[in-house]
Amino acid sequence: MNHSKTETHKHDHHNLIFGPKTEIYFSILCGIFLVLGFSMEKLTDLPTWAALVSYILSYFFGGYFISIEAYQKISKGGFDIDFLMILAAIGAAYIGSWAEGALLLFLFSLGHALEHYAMNKAQKSIEALSDLSPKTALIKKGNNIKRIPIEELDVGDIIVVKPNTKIAADGVIITGSSSINQAPITGESMPIDKTAIASTENLPDFKHIDKSHIVFSGTINGDNNIEVLVLKLSKDSTVARLVKMVSEVETQKSPTQRLTKKFEKWYVPIVLIVVTLLCFAYVVIDETFEESLYRAITVLVAASPCALAISTPSAVLSGVARAAQKGVLIKGGKALEDLGSITTIAFDKTGTLTEGKPKLTNINPLNNFDKNEFLQIVLEVESLSNHPLAKSISKEIKEQYHLDFKHIATDIEAIQGKGITALYKGSKVFIGNLKLMQDEGIKVSEATISQMENLLKGGHTVMLVAYEHKIIGVISVMDVPRASAASTLRKLTSIGIKRMIMLTGDHQNVGDAIAKQIGLTEAKGNLLPEDKVSAIESLLATDGEIAMVGDGVNDAPAMALSTVGIAMGAAGSDVALETADVALMSDKIERLPFVIGLSRESKRIIKQNLFISLGVVIILVPVTILGLTNIGLAVLFHEGSTIVVVVNALRLLAYKKYL
Repeated sequence: MNHSKTETHKHDHHNLIFGPKTEIYFSILCGIFLVLGFSMEKLTDLPTWAALVSYILSYFFGGYFISIEAYQKISKGGFDIDFLMILAAIGAAYIGSWAEGALLLFLFSLGHALEHYAMNKAQKSIEALSDLSPKTALIKKGNNIKRIPIEELDVGDIIVVKPNTKIAADGVIITGSSSINQAPITGESMPIDKTAIASTENLPDFKHIDKSHIVFSGTINGDNNIEVLVLKLSKDSTVARLVKMVSEVETQKSPTQRLTKKFEKWYVPIVLIVVTLLCFAYVVIDETFEESLYRAITVLVAASPCALAISTPSAVLSGVARAAQKGVLIKGGKALEDLGSITTIAFDKTGTLTEGKPKLTNINPLNNFDKNEFLQIVLEVESLSNHPLAKSISKEIKEQYHLDFKHIATDIEAIQGKGITALYKGSKVFIGNLKLMQDEGIKVSEATISQMENLLKGGHTVMLVAYEHKIIGVISVMDVPRASAASTLRKLTSIGIKRMIMLTGDHQNVGDAIAKQIGLTEAKGNLLPEDKVSAIESLLATDGEIAMVGDGVNDAPAMALSTVGIAMGAAGSDVALETADVALMSDKIERLPFVIGLSRESKRIIKQNLFISLGVVIILVPVTILGLTNIGLAVLFHEGSTIVVVVNALRLLAYKKYL
């Protein structure tokens, strides 16, 4: 088949006489006129021209689409398999073997049509994503509600979502609460409870809004009415970006695809040279020119690498489509194949292996500093930061100690890898690690350092608080491992992942404590973002290929350097969708064994397909050169192998392991 065409079928069937089924109907008509012509030739005394007319009609219907695609390829300066088949059919007609030429076109065009049908099945799984979003939305303007196309929605509009209907835009719930089925986007099987946000003033970026308030276009509302403030245009919604990226998958060729393309580039001209030489075999062996030409045509059919050309793209398309059905975006064949080879995975800690919701475990004012004043200082400074740790600390102080944020602190500044600083009543406050204090020249007593070390050994993340250039207290938080982390790592081990490493900015003791709880191979702590990049470089040098799992934002440099970057919780995060090779739309780490298992199965099926396709060519070519078979049998084996590799690849659409 034309395997520039695995990039999918180029001609538009919808404008043809039988619509999308035109190709299969033309193939059937080719077969009907073949049988009719053969019957007239062998079973009746009708004039020779009657059978010839039937064969010519068979040629027309069988060769119509093949000729179009062969011409399109030749006009771009290349030869492909369709051209070889047309050449073989013309050769058969030239030597008077009209029946065998028509049989060649019938079987080839039938295989052509069936292959497109099978490939379109995988393609339609991807295209179905574009149907996730509703076409219209109920927009609320004052007391009026009217239905408009989703393309007309603007950021800031309010839409009404009725019970058990699809949500029309990415946004935040402002009225009502409901259980939302997010399976179309994230693959999560259970509905997620969502509630209205308290205020829409000073909303942070979409990705930073609490997930209990945000909704995605294409997800399904539960049993209650809700009103949603639109935060993204329809073209920029999470589902629109997902569809666009999955649709572009075929432009990202896998290593095997690139190799087979290079092979085809040299192989087709070599086949043409060999076939041309075989046409003149009658010069050196005792046979007629017609017999030599027949042999050459049969070799041409046998040597055409149809199955080889389709073997990898069909598996890649099916694997990517299956992943997309389960809320995982794999960006092309390279990512799919690379992930199938990985035996080492590096993980970020916070929000990946842990819940990402640290709990405040210790508040210890020092040097007789007033506890309430200490709490207020920490609350004021941490409330100005968007860092997840800061948000957790400020939230817990408010809840546990019933304090209010009074907007006293100003001039917040993050000091990468060390902590934060701000002004409180005109004096600087520093909250961070020991290195921050040392760099600022703030003295830390041995007793305080000892207290810190004890907490660190227990797996706590510890921060010193300094005000007016003096240490005024210690606070600590602890981030608990995800409930599913340990079982997920066990599954990864069973798949064949041999080394699993945590890379964290937290203290080494915190990393070691988490690693021990969930069964990691090792942990590397005290890492700044640039240190994570160095750690990835080191792992690449020792292990060859590695995957990095993180949030796709803070870990972007390390993920970009790794063989495969895997972003968790990518729904709603434009940066994660752009930077990662693989994006888990939900933040559930338990999806990881599924996607790695799918990648391994895809790679296995690609190898099977290459074995089948190359095996058939290796066996058929010598047999046909020796004249031990005819065109009909050569085409039967040739087309049979093509359909076998496509059907084998389609098995990936039913992959269920580790779900």
